[in-house]
Amino acid sequence: MTALAVVPLLALAACAGAQAGTDDAAAPLDDTSAKAEAVGLEISTSPEQNRVRSTEAADAIALLPAAIAERGVLKVATSAGGSAPLTFLADDEKTPIGNETDIAQLVADALGLELQLEVRAWADWPLALQSQDVDAVISNVTVTEERKELYDFSSYRNDQLGWIVGTDGDVESITEPADIAGLKVAVGSGTNQEKILLAWNEENIAKGLDPIDGGEPEYFENLSDALLALQSGRLDAYVGPNASLAFTAASSPQDFRVAGTLNGGWPLTAQIAVATLKGTDLAPAVTAALEHVFEDGTYAQVLERWGLQDESIDKPETNPPGLPKTS
Repeated sequence: MTALAVVPLLALAACAGAQAGTDDAAAPLDDTSAKAEAVGLEISTSPEQNRVRSTEAADAIALLPAAIAERGVLKVATSAGGSAPLTFLADDEKTPIGNETDIAQLVADALGLELQLEVRAWADWPLALQSQDVDAVISNVTVTEERKELYDFSSYRNDQLGWIVGTDGDVESITEPADIAGLKVAVGSGTNQEKILLAWNEENIAKGLDPIDGGEPEYFENLSDALLALQSGRLDAYVGPNASLAFTAASSPQDFRVAGTLNGGWPLTAQIAVATLKGTDLAPAVTAALEHVFEDGTYAQVLERWGLQDESIDKPETNPPGLPKTS
C-alpha cells in the first residue's frame, strides 16, 4: 500500500471545529502531498498508484450482463474535479486517483474485469450513463428517489457533509438552519448539498429570519475557488463533502476549520453509491462485487488508505432507500 491513515480525517475535522467554538477541483499535487502529510496520511500522487486489489468473486461474475462480460472491461466515470481524498488528478495531470477510483478498482477486480476510468465533470455523470458511454459512475453520488427513476444504485459509503469557514471569520458553528441566516454561503450547483442549503434558507424565511446574504447561494464548481473566497472574506461558509473539507481544515488549521457536519440526507440519512443505468441489469453484479470486497477486507483497507473510516457502512445494498423527492 502507498498510503496509511494514522488519524481518521473526520475526527481531525471535529477537533478543528472545536478549537473555534464534490464536486470540486483538485489542489496542486505538491500541495496535496503536503496536506496529506499534515493530517497523518502518506499518499502517493503518482499515476502508478499500487492500488489495493481484490480477487474475483464467482457469484458476482455470474450476474454480469453478457455484453459487459464478453467485453472484459468495466468502464467507470469519475470526476477528477473533486479534491483529495475523494478524487483528484495524479501528478501527470491526467490520471484520476483517490478513494473513488480505488473503489472502482475493487469492483472491477471482483467482477474479473479490466478497469477503464473516464474523467467526466461531476454534472455530466447522468448523460454519461444515459448515452451508455460508461457502465457505471463512482463519484460521490448520493442515492435519491428521483435518481432511482433512471438509475440503479449499489451503496458503499455514508454521505457526510460539512460546513467550512475561514478562521478569520465570525462564524462559530453551523448546526441548524438559523446558523446560516444572513451569511454569504456557497455550494456546488446541482449537488445534494445545494438542495439542503436551499431548504435551510426557505425554512429561515418561513420563520421570519434573514435569508442568506443576497437571497441565494454563491456557486462554485471548484473547491479551490471557494477556499480563496473564504480567505478573502467574500464568503462566510461553504458546504460540501466533508471528506474534502475535513482534509483541508485539518491540514490548514491556520486558515480553515469545519464549523459543523450533517448527513447528506438531512433530515434523513443518505448513502453514497455506484450508479448504473436502469435497464442494464448491472447493479446486482456490482452489489455482489461490493459484498465480496467488504468481506475480504479490501474495502476497509481503501477507506483507511484515504482516512475515510468514519464514513464506512456495514454492508452494500442494491437501491437502498433514497432521499425523497422535493416536489
